[in-house]
Amino acid sequence: MPRIGPSDRTMTPRTSLVALLVALFFGTGCSIRQLAVNRVADALAGGTGTFASDNDPELVRDALPFSLKLMESLLAESPRHVGLLTALASGFTQYGYAFIEQSADRIEDHDLDRARELRLRARNLYLRGRDYALRGIEARHPGFTRRLDASPAHAVTVARKEDVPLLYWAAASWAAAIAQSKDDPALVGDLSRVEALIDRALALDPSWNRGAIHALLVPFEMSRATGEGDPVLRATRHFDRALELGEGRLAGPLVSYAEAVCIPTEDRARFESLLRQALALDVDADPSSRVENLVVQRRAAWLLQRIDELFLPPLE
Repeated sequence: MPRIGPSDRTMTPRTSLVALLVALFFGTGCSIRQLAVNRVADALAGGTGTFASDNDPELVRDALPFSLKLMESLLAESPRHVGLLTALASGFTQYGYAFIEQSADRIEDHDLDRARELRLRARNLYLRGRDYALRGIEARHPGFTRRLDASPAHAVTVARKEDVPLLYWAAASWAAAIAQSKDDPALVGDLSRVEALIDRALALDPSWNRGAIHALLVPFEMSRATGEGDPVLRATRHFDRALELGEGRLAGPLVSYAEAVCIPTEDRARFESLLRQALALDVDADPSSRVENLVVQRRAAWLLQRIDELFLPPLE
């Protein structure tokens, strides 16, 4: 392979990014600077796959804050960049759940005050993610947030298939914030907005991201006030579809169903079976979901350790 030297006109992705950064920080022309901002923003917003495929969750935990703050800095220069808004919505939501909320769960039994601090931080991160998602939808559909406040079911009808990632992250982050805010009636009252967002995402692209919408609907159906019929049956239908779309490579739906359905229905045997199935999953079989599966497997192991606290003792 020929070496790329100073006289070679071909630019590698690294040298291309460096050139863009130079234009960003030293360019004098407004149009040149904005082009550089948008090109770097595109690169960052589309480069989150390196985090997803990592095999070291702690490394991801330590690196994510810098990445998120860098994207926020670029967003200040290009405030309607939908790619950045989507990446920030997903990044803050996933960081809050994987590394803040789960830490609160683990220490709550022996350090309640610290756990409360972490839950408050997680809620703030979720709301930050929600606001970025809503800004992304607003960038495409001006007036959306105002209409969502007035009539959620009507407001979401303007959304199209390209908006599904933003609809999903708005719903996921909002629902997660509500779950950490049972003492905040105003926030709990936003459930109708969450419902409209996730239902519209499902209607537009039910198979998006290998069943992510169905996986989110597993716990949501168990608390949906407007649902028809048995919530367990509704949750189970979404669980089955999430498993099918995930092709057996995702631990998330298994653990979600175990927590959301098996605990309230006192199904200890299935709870244990699903968690062991999640732990047995080969995280290297799907590199694009490696860090997600590792994080979820840690939760599965923690839940198994607490099984006697979560269920009544089995009958002899």
